[in-house]
Amino acid sequence: MTTRGLLDGQATQMADEYISYYNRPILKAPTWREVNIGGYLYLGGLAGASSVFAAGGQLTGRPGLARAGKVAALAGITMSLVLLVEDLGRPERFLNMLRTFKPTSPMNVGSWLLAAYAPLAGVSLVTDVTGRCPLAGRAACYGAAVIGPAVTTYTAVLVSDTAVPAWHEGFREMPFLFAGSATATAAGAAMIAAPASENAPARRAAVFGAALELVAGRLMRRRMGMIAESYERGRAGTLLRAGEALAVAGAASAMLAGRKRSLAVLSGAALMAASACVRLGVFSAGVASAADPRYTVIPQRARVAAETAGRT
Repeated sequence: MTTRGLLDGQATQMADEYISYYNRPILKAPTWREVNIGGYLYLGGLAGASSVFAAGGQLTGRPGLARAGKVAALAGITMSLVLLVEDLGRPERFLNMLRTFKPTSPMNVGSWLLAAYAPLAGVSLVTDVTGRCPLAGRAACYGAAVIGPAVTTYTAVLVSDTAVPAWHEGFREMPFLFAGSATATAAGAAMIAAPASENAPARRAAVFGAALELVAGRLMRRRMGMIAESYERGRAGTLLRAGEALAVAGAASAMLAGRKRSLAVLSGAALMAASACVRLGVFSAGVASAADPRYTVIPQRARVAAETAGRT
């Protein structure tokens, strides 16, 4: 029998067993504040993916699309950093992470990514607005686009590299979920801000991003077995169902928008709201799974049972 089969088949039997001392949580639930870290996850994704749209618009002669991407990138990364520092409590805590470089630490690598990306996003927009140093601005735009995908997805690695069951068990699909979510929300921002005559690439990317977000999320929950309950119940379940509905509506309207400005704006707003729901839903699922000892103990026992059965 597979590990997944044991997880599902034995979950009910094990649920009533004594699973922790004094029925206390085995894991310490994340102390991160939802608004701060949920917003940090969302806005970082928006920023990184928007830089790719900015570079694409610059390369293909779509100045409105390029400007929209640059504005979203700088606004997103600025607000993301503000929320991160607010949750850390003191700005020097972020700066202290730059004292060393540790490739095995997602948080340390992420800090260096943010430190490299934010100035590039700033130079890219400032030179575009002022018209000064255009070569430096173009180079900064392309540099931000190169780093952007890593900024978009490193947070998926960051949360997956924890003991929180709902995050750790999703390590295979979480980067794809975050990438799809970020692509959809950046496309939505571009559809809102860019001229309708230039937003065709954003509309196509919106459909791709929404599809990737939906497929990755469903595959992740299917593979998790009983831990998927944390994504399907309570606040997380409500947010994720709302996110799926908004993503479908946003992608469908993006395909129909054409050069209809009003429909493009509505589609973009739906996609941005969908991505926000997904990030907050993932955060809420992690907190819920850490607070319930079942999601830690039962999968561990099932894996041990599967390994024992495999040896016999």
